[in-house]
Amino acid sequence: MANMGTDRLARAAERFLGKGETALDERERRVLQTAIGRRALSEDTSEVFDEGSSFGERLADGVAAFGGSWTFLIGFGLAILGWVLGNLLLRGVAPDPYPFIFLNLLLSMLAAVQAPVIMMSQNRQASKDRLVTSHDYECNLKAEIEIMGLHEKVDRMRDDDLKQLLIKQQEQIDLLMRLVQARAGDAQVPESP
Repeated sequence: MANMGTDRLARAAERFLGKGETALDERERRVLQTAIGRRALSEDTSEVFDEGSSFGERLADGVAAFGGSWTFLIGFGLAILGWVLGNLLLRGVAPDPYPFIFLNLLLSMLAAVQAPVIMMSQNRQASKDRLVTSHDYECNLKAEIEIMGLHEKVDRMRDDDLKQLLIKQQEQIDLLMRLVQARAGDAQVPESP
């Protein structure tokens, strides 16, 4: 039974991809097997990708998502404005008087921490995009294989119809020839008086 499946895979590889079974890469092999087995290939790549995510990766995505939101920008702007106004109003006893050295230190530390976290999230998004692109290629390849198979089936049906039409046409020609010969034979027989 496995040998029959291997034979079908080899024939499909040659017919649809123009290469032998041994020349197939893993994706092409998987696509052909799903096409031959009439199984679905589609899957939610976001869900598949997220299932393999570690806590740190999900945290980096969350920090990047929040750090790039209007909520963060407005809240952070209000916090800085409050810090500056508070220190300006408390001139003599301000914990961070003008030129706000401590605020600069906090902003620098925030940038030093936030930048690598955002880069981790961007790298993860690039990996996710590569997975989606790879899956799209597989789905497109399977669709092409299915379309080629349908074209072959339609061509076979059309060829069968043409053969049947030619057989019927030949039968009608033969029948007409017999009718013409029968009339010609009737015309040659002299009528008796």
